[in-house]
Amino acid sequence: MITIPATLLCAVFVVLAGVHVYWACGGGQSLGNVVPTRDGAPVFVPGKAATLLVAVALLAAAVVSAWRAGALNIGPVWIPRVGIWVIAVVFSVRAVGDFHYFGFFKRVRDTAFARYDTLVYSPLCAVIAALAVWLSAGG
Repeated sequence: MITIPATLLCAVFVVLAGVHVYWACGGGQSLGNVVPTRDGAPVFVPGKAATLLVAVALLAAAVVSAWRAGALNIGPVWIPRVGIWVIAVVFSVRAVGDFHYFGFFKRVRDTAFARYDTLVYSPLCAVIAALAVWLSAGG
């Protein structure tokens, strides 16, 4: 039976994967709101392959979430149990950040990315981590 946290996680992961595929296919040419910048230039420029890899990882996270909730039965039960904790840790770390460009504890706060990160990206990562912990407990 699929649960509320699993449904939310699956939906968020599928939407985020779709956004990454859109970016990999050339959509959204401006990187200012989606990657950290320094002196108006992106700190890094994600390539097509890396962006598609993130999309695949997000789809895998959706599968793990559904699997953990019991909507899928495609292998050993330890895989979704471990996988959901990996999701929780990865998104918790992303929410906390690198203490410089991204996350709740970033020092660079005067860029377009930093504003989006504070209002959308880091809180979303914290919610994802919380939902994953809830799901890990059988939510």
